[in-house]
Amino acid sequence: MIIWSNTTPSGETAPVSGCEPRGRKRTTPNLLCPMSHIDDEPSLTRMARLFVYGTLKKGQPNHSVMTSCTNGIAEFQGQGYTADLYPLVIGGKDNIPYLLNVPGKGHHVTGEIYSVDDQMLQFLDEFEGCPDMYQRTPVRIEILEWEGKSSAPEERPAVNSIIECFVYSTTTYPPEWINLPYYDNYDSFGKHGLRYNPRENR
Repeated sequence: MIIWSNTTPSGETAPVSGCEPRGRKRTTPNLLCPMSHIDDEPSLTRMARLFVYGTLKKGQPNHSVMTSCTNGIAEFQGQGYTADLYPLVIGGKDNIPYLLNVPGKGHHVTGEIYSVDDQMLQFLDEFEGCPDMYQRTPVRIEILEWEGKSSAPEERPAVNSIIECFVYSTTTYPPEWINLPYYDNYDSFGKHGLRYNPRENR
């Protein structure tokens, strides 16, 4: 299998883990959306791949933060699932989805792949409470469907190939959560009846 790593347009390897320190001032220009507006000057923006599996997906309660240009740039690339097994649970009184960082246990979790700029990545670090609530780490994702545009055919990952994406998973969870039901495809409105409680209602 081919493994595509999380790299910048210039070919440099993107940071593989961690979150921006809290309080750090964002220096990324406030670029216009969509990404097609900056295709002629890729050196201005470093892009990273991000895999989302919960409320940030299309049709889910927090997807709007991915489409707001004020937060940065996020371009949908395709769909995939974790190459390794992970336990995806719904935990806490607000029914929040968590990918527990326990590889080898659970399911191959399905989600969406995005290319995001530094500004969006820093926004999401804060939005996801990283590194306290979640930690942003690299995870191997197998591609189910790819819609992203590439300047060269060899840069377009093939279906069933594996790429590396950042994901917000967690090691900071109550021990009893490992015994919660595991899901392979999160939907806040699913049959489980554990609808996500939006932040504005807390």
